[in-house]
Parts: sequence; C-alpha cells; structure tokens
Amino acid sequence: MVTATFRFYEELNDFLPPEWRRQEFSAPCARAATTKHMIEALGVPHTEVELILVNGESVGLDHLLKDGDRVSIYPRFEAFDITPLMRVRERPLRVTRFIADAHLGGLARLLRMAGFDTLYRNDYQDREIAQIAGQQGRIVLTRDRDLLKHRAVTHGCYVHAIKPAQQLSEIMQRLDLARSMQPFTLCLQCNAPLHSIAKEDVLERLPPSVRTNHTRFTTCHLCQRIFWPGTHWERMRELVDASVQPVGSA
Repeated sequence: MVTATFRFYEELNDFLPPEWRRQEFSAPCARAATTKHMIEALGVPHTEVELILVNGESVGLDHLLKDGDRVSIYPRFEAFDITPLMRVRERPLRVTRFIADAHLGGLARLLRMAGFDTLYRNDYQDREIAQIAGQQGRIVLTRDRDLLKHRAVTHGCYVHAIKPAQQLSEIMQRLDLARSMQPFTLCLQCNAPLHSIAKEDVLERLPPSVRTNHTRFTTCHLCQRIFWPGTHWERMRELVDASVQPVGSA
C-alpha cells in the first residue's frame, strides 16, 4: 500500500470534506496512482490545478506517486509568476473561447455579450462537451465536477456562483479577461459575429421610435436579428463593466 500526504491550497479546499481543508492529511493510494488520479479521487477536478509540488519539486499530472510522498496542490496564481517552476498544462490557450454545459445558459449569453465566443446547447452530453473542447481548444465551464475530470478536458473552470451575473464576474476576474472584452460584437442567440448594416437597409423592420432616435445598427447573418444601442444596451454595458470590478470595490 502506498500512502502519501496531501495539502491543498486556497479555493481548492472548497472541493474537500471539512476535515481535510487547510491542513495536511494522509491518504492511501493505488500502487500506480498518478497525481491526477489522486487529486481527482480526493474530489478536486484537475482543471482547477495550476501547480503540483511533490517533495518540493514541480511535477505534472502524470507523475507516479510513491510511498511517503508529500504533495502540495495549488490553484491558479494571481499574485506572482510561477513560470520558473512548471505549470501542469503544456501551454495556455492562444484564444479564449468557451463551451458551457446545460446549466449555464445565462452565463453563456453574458459571455457572448462581453464578446467571448461561447458554445452552448441545453442538450449537450458530457462526452460531447469534452470532445468539442479538445478539438476546438475551448475552456469548459460547468458546475459538474465529474465533467472537469474527463481526460479530454485540458482547460476548464468550475463555476461556484449560482446567478448568471455573479458567474460572469467570477469568470471575468478569475481568468483576467477585462482587457480581452469586445462587448456587443457577437449575437447573444447564435454566437455569430455581428456586422454593421445601413439604417436604410433595415428601416422597414424598425419600431417607429427606433427609426427616429438611432442611427447605428448591427445584424447577425444567421438569425437576421437587428441590434442598436438603446436603453437595453446601456443596462447590459453596465453589467459587463461591473463584472470586471474587484470584489468590494466602490
């Protein structure tokens, strides 16, 4: 029997039973257990982990554990650069794109509103999400731990918040997305890029008040919806701006 000592840090403790949180604890391991196998067996999705130290040395997810190993597991680092050590994934994604599971439709729409390519269907199966994420280089967003444990998922976020607006703020701040926003460039329904369209080309489709008060319009080539910067646009803009404000800021 192989026994190792584990210590999880910061928000990774949220996945653990209360008696294991914020302290070292010993756990039995299978003889050929890897760090990934044990981390997930203890309840933490591997996509939540940024750095693993075994006996003080950085290792990857496929490292084989030995009897007596001391394992420290860290989440995403915000305060300092760990590049000289080693991240558990080979490289970051070049483009920030998402795929959201069936319970996160509201979040998917808000991410599209902020300009982030986000796939969503309410009938996605877990295996389908994992396959699409791997093929297209997408970050999986879910409240299902088992989905994030899927071997094909290399980048993912467990969403802690319940309401869509708070979920958006959580993802925007956790992944530091403020500088990557391009609000109102994607269709909220189709996820397709919006294109400018001349007012005269859509004049007959506009409500009378919109014809009088607005001059700038965009459209989605898939669903043919027309968008303009009205009061609804202003409310959505306020929501997006609030999502990148640090918690507790005025």
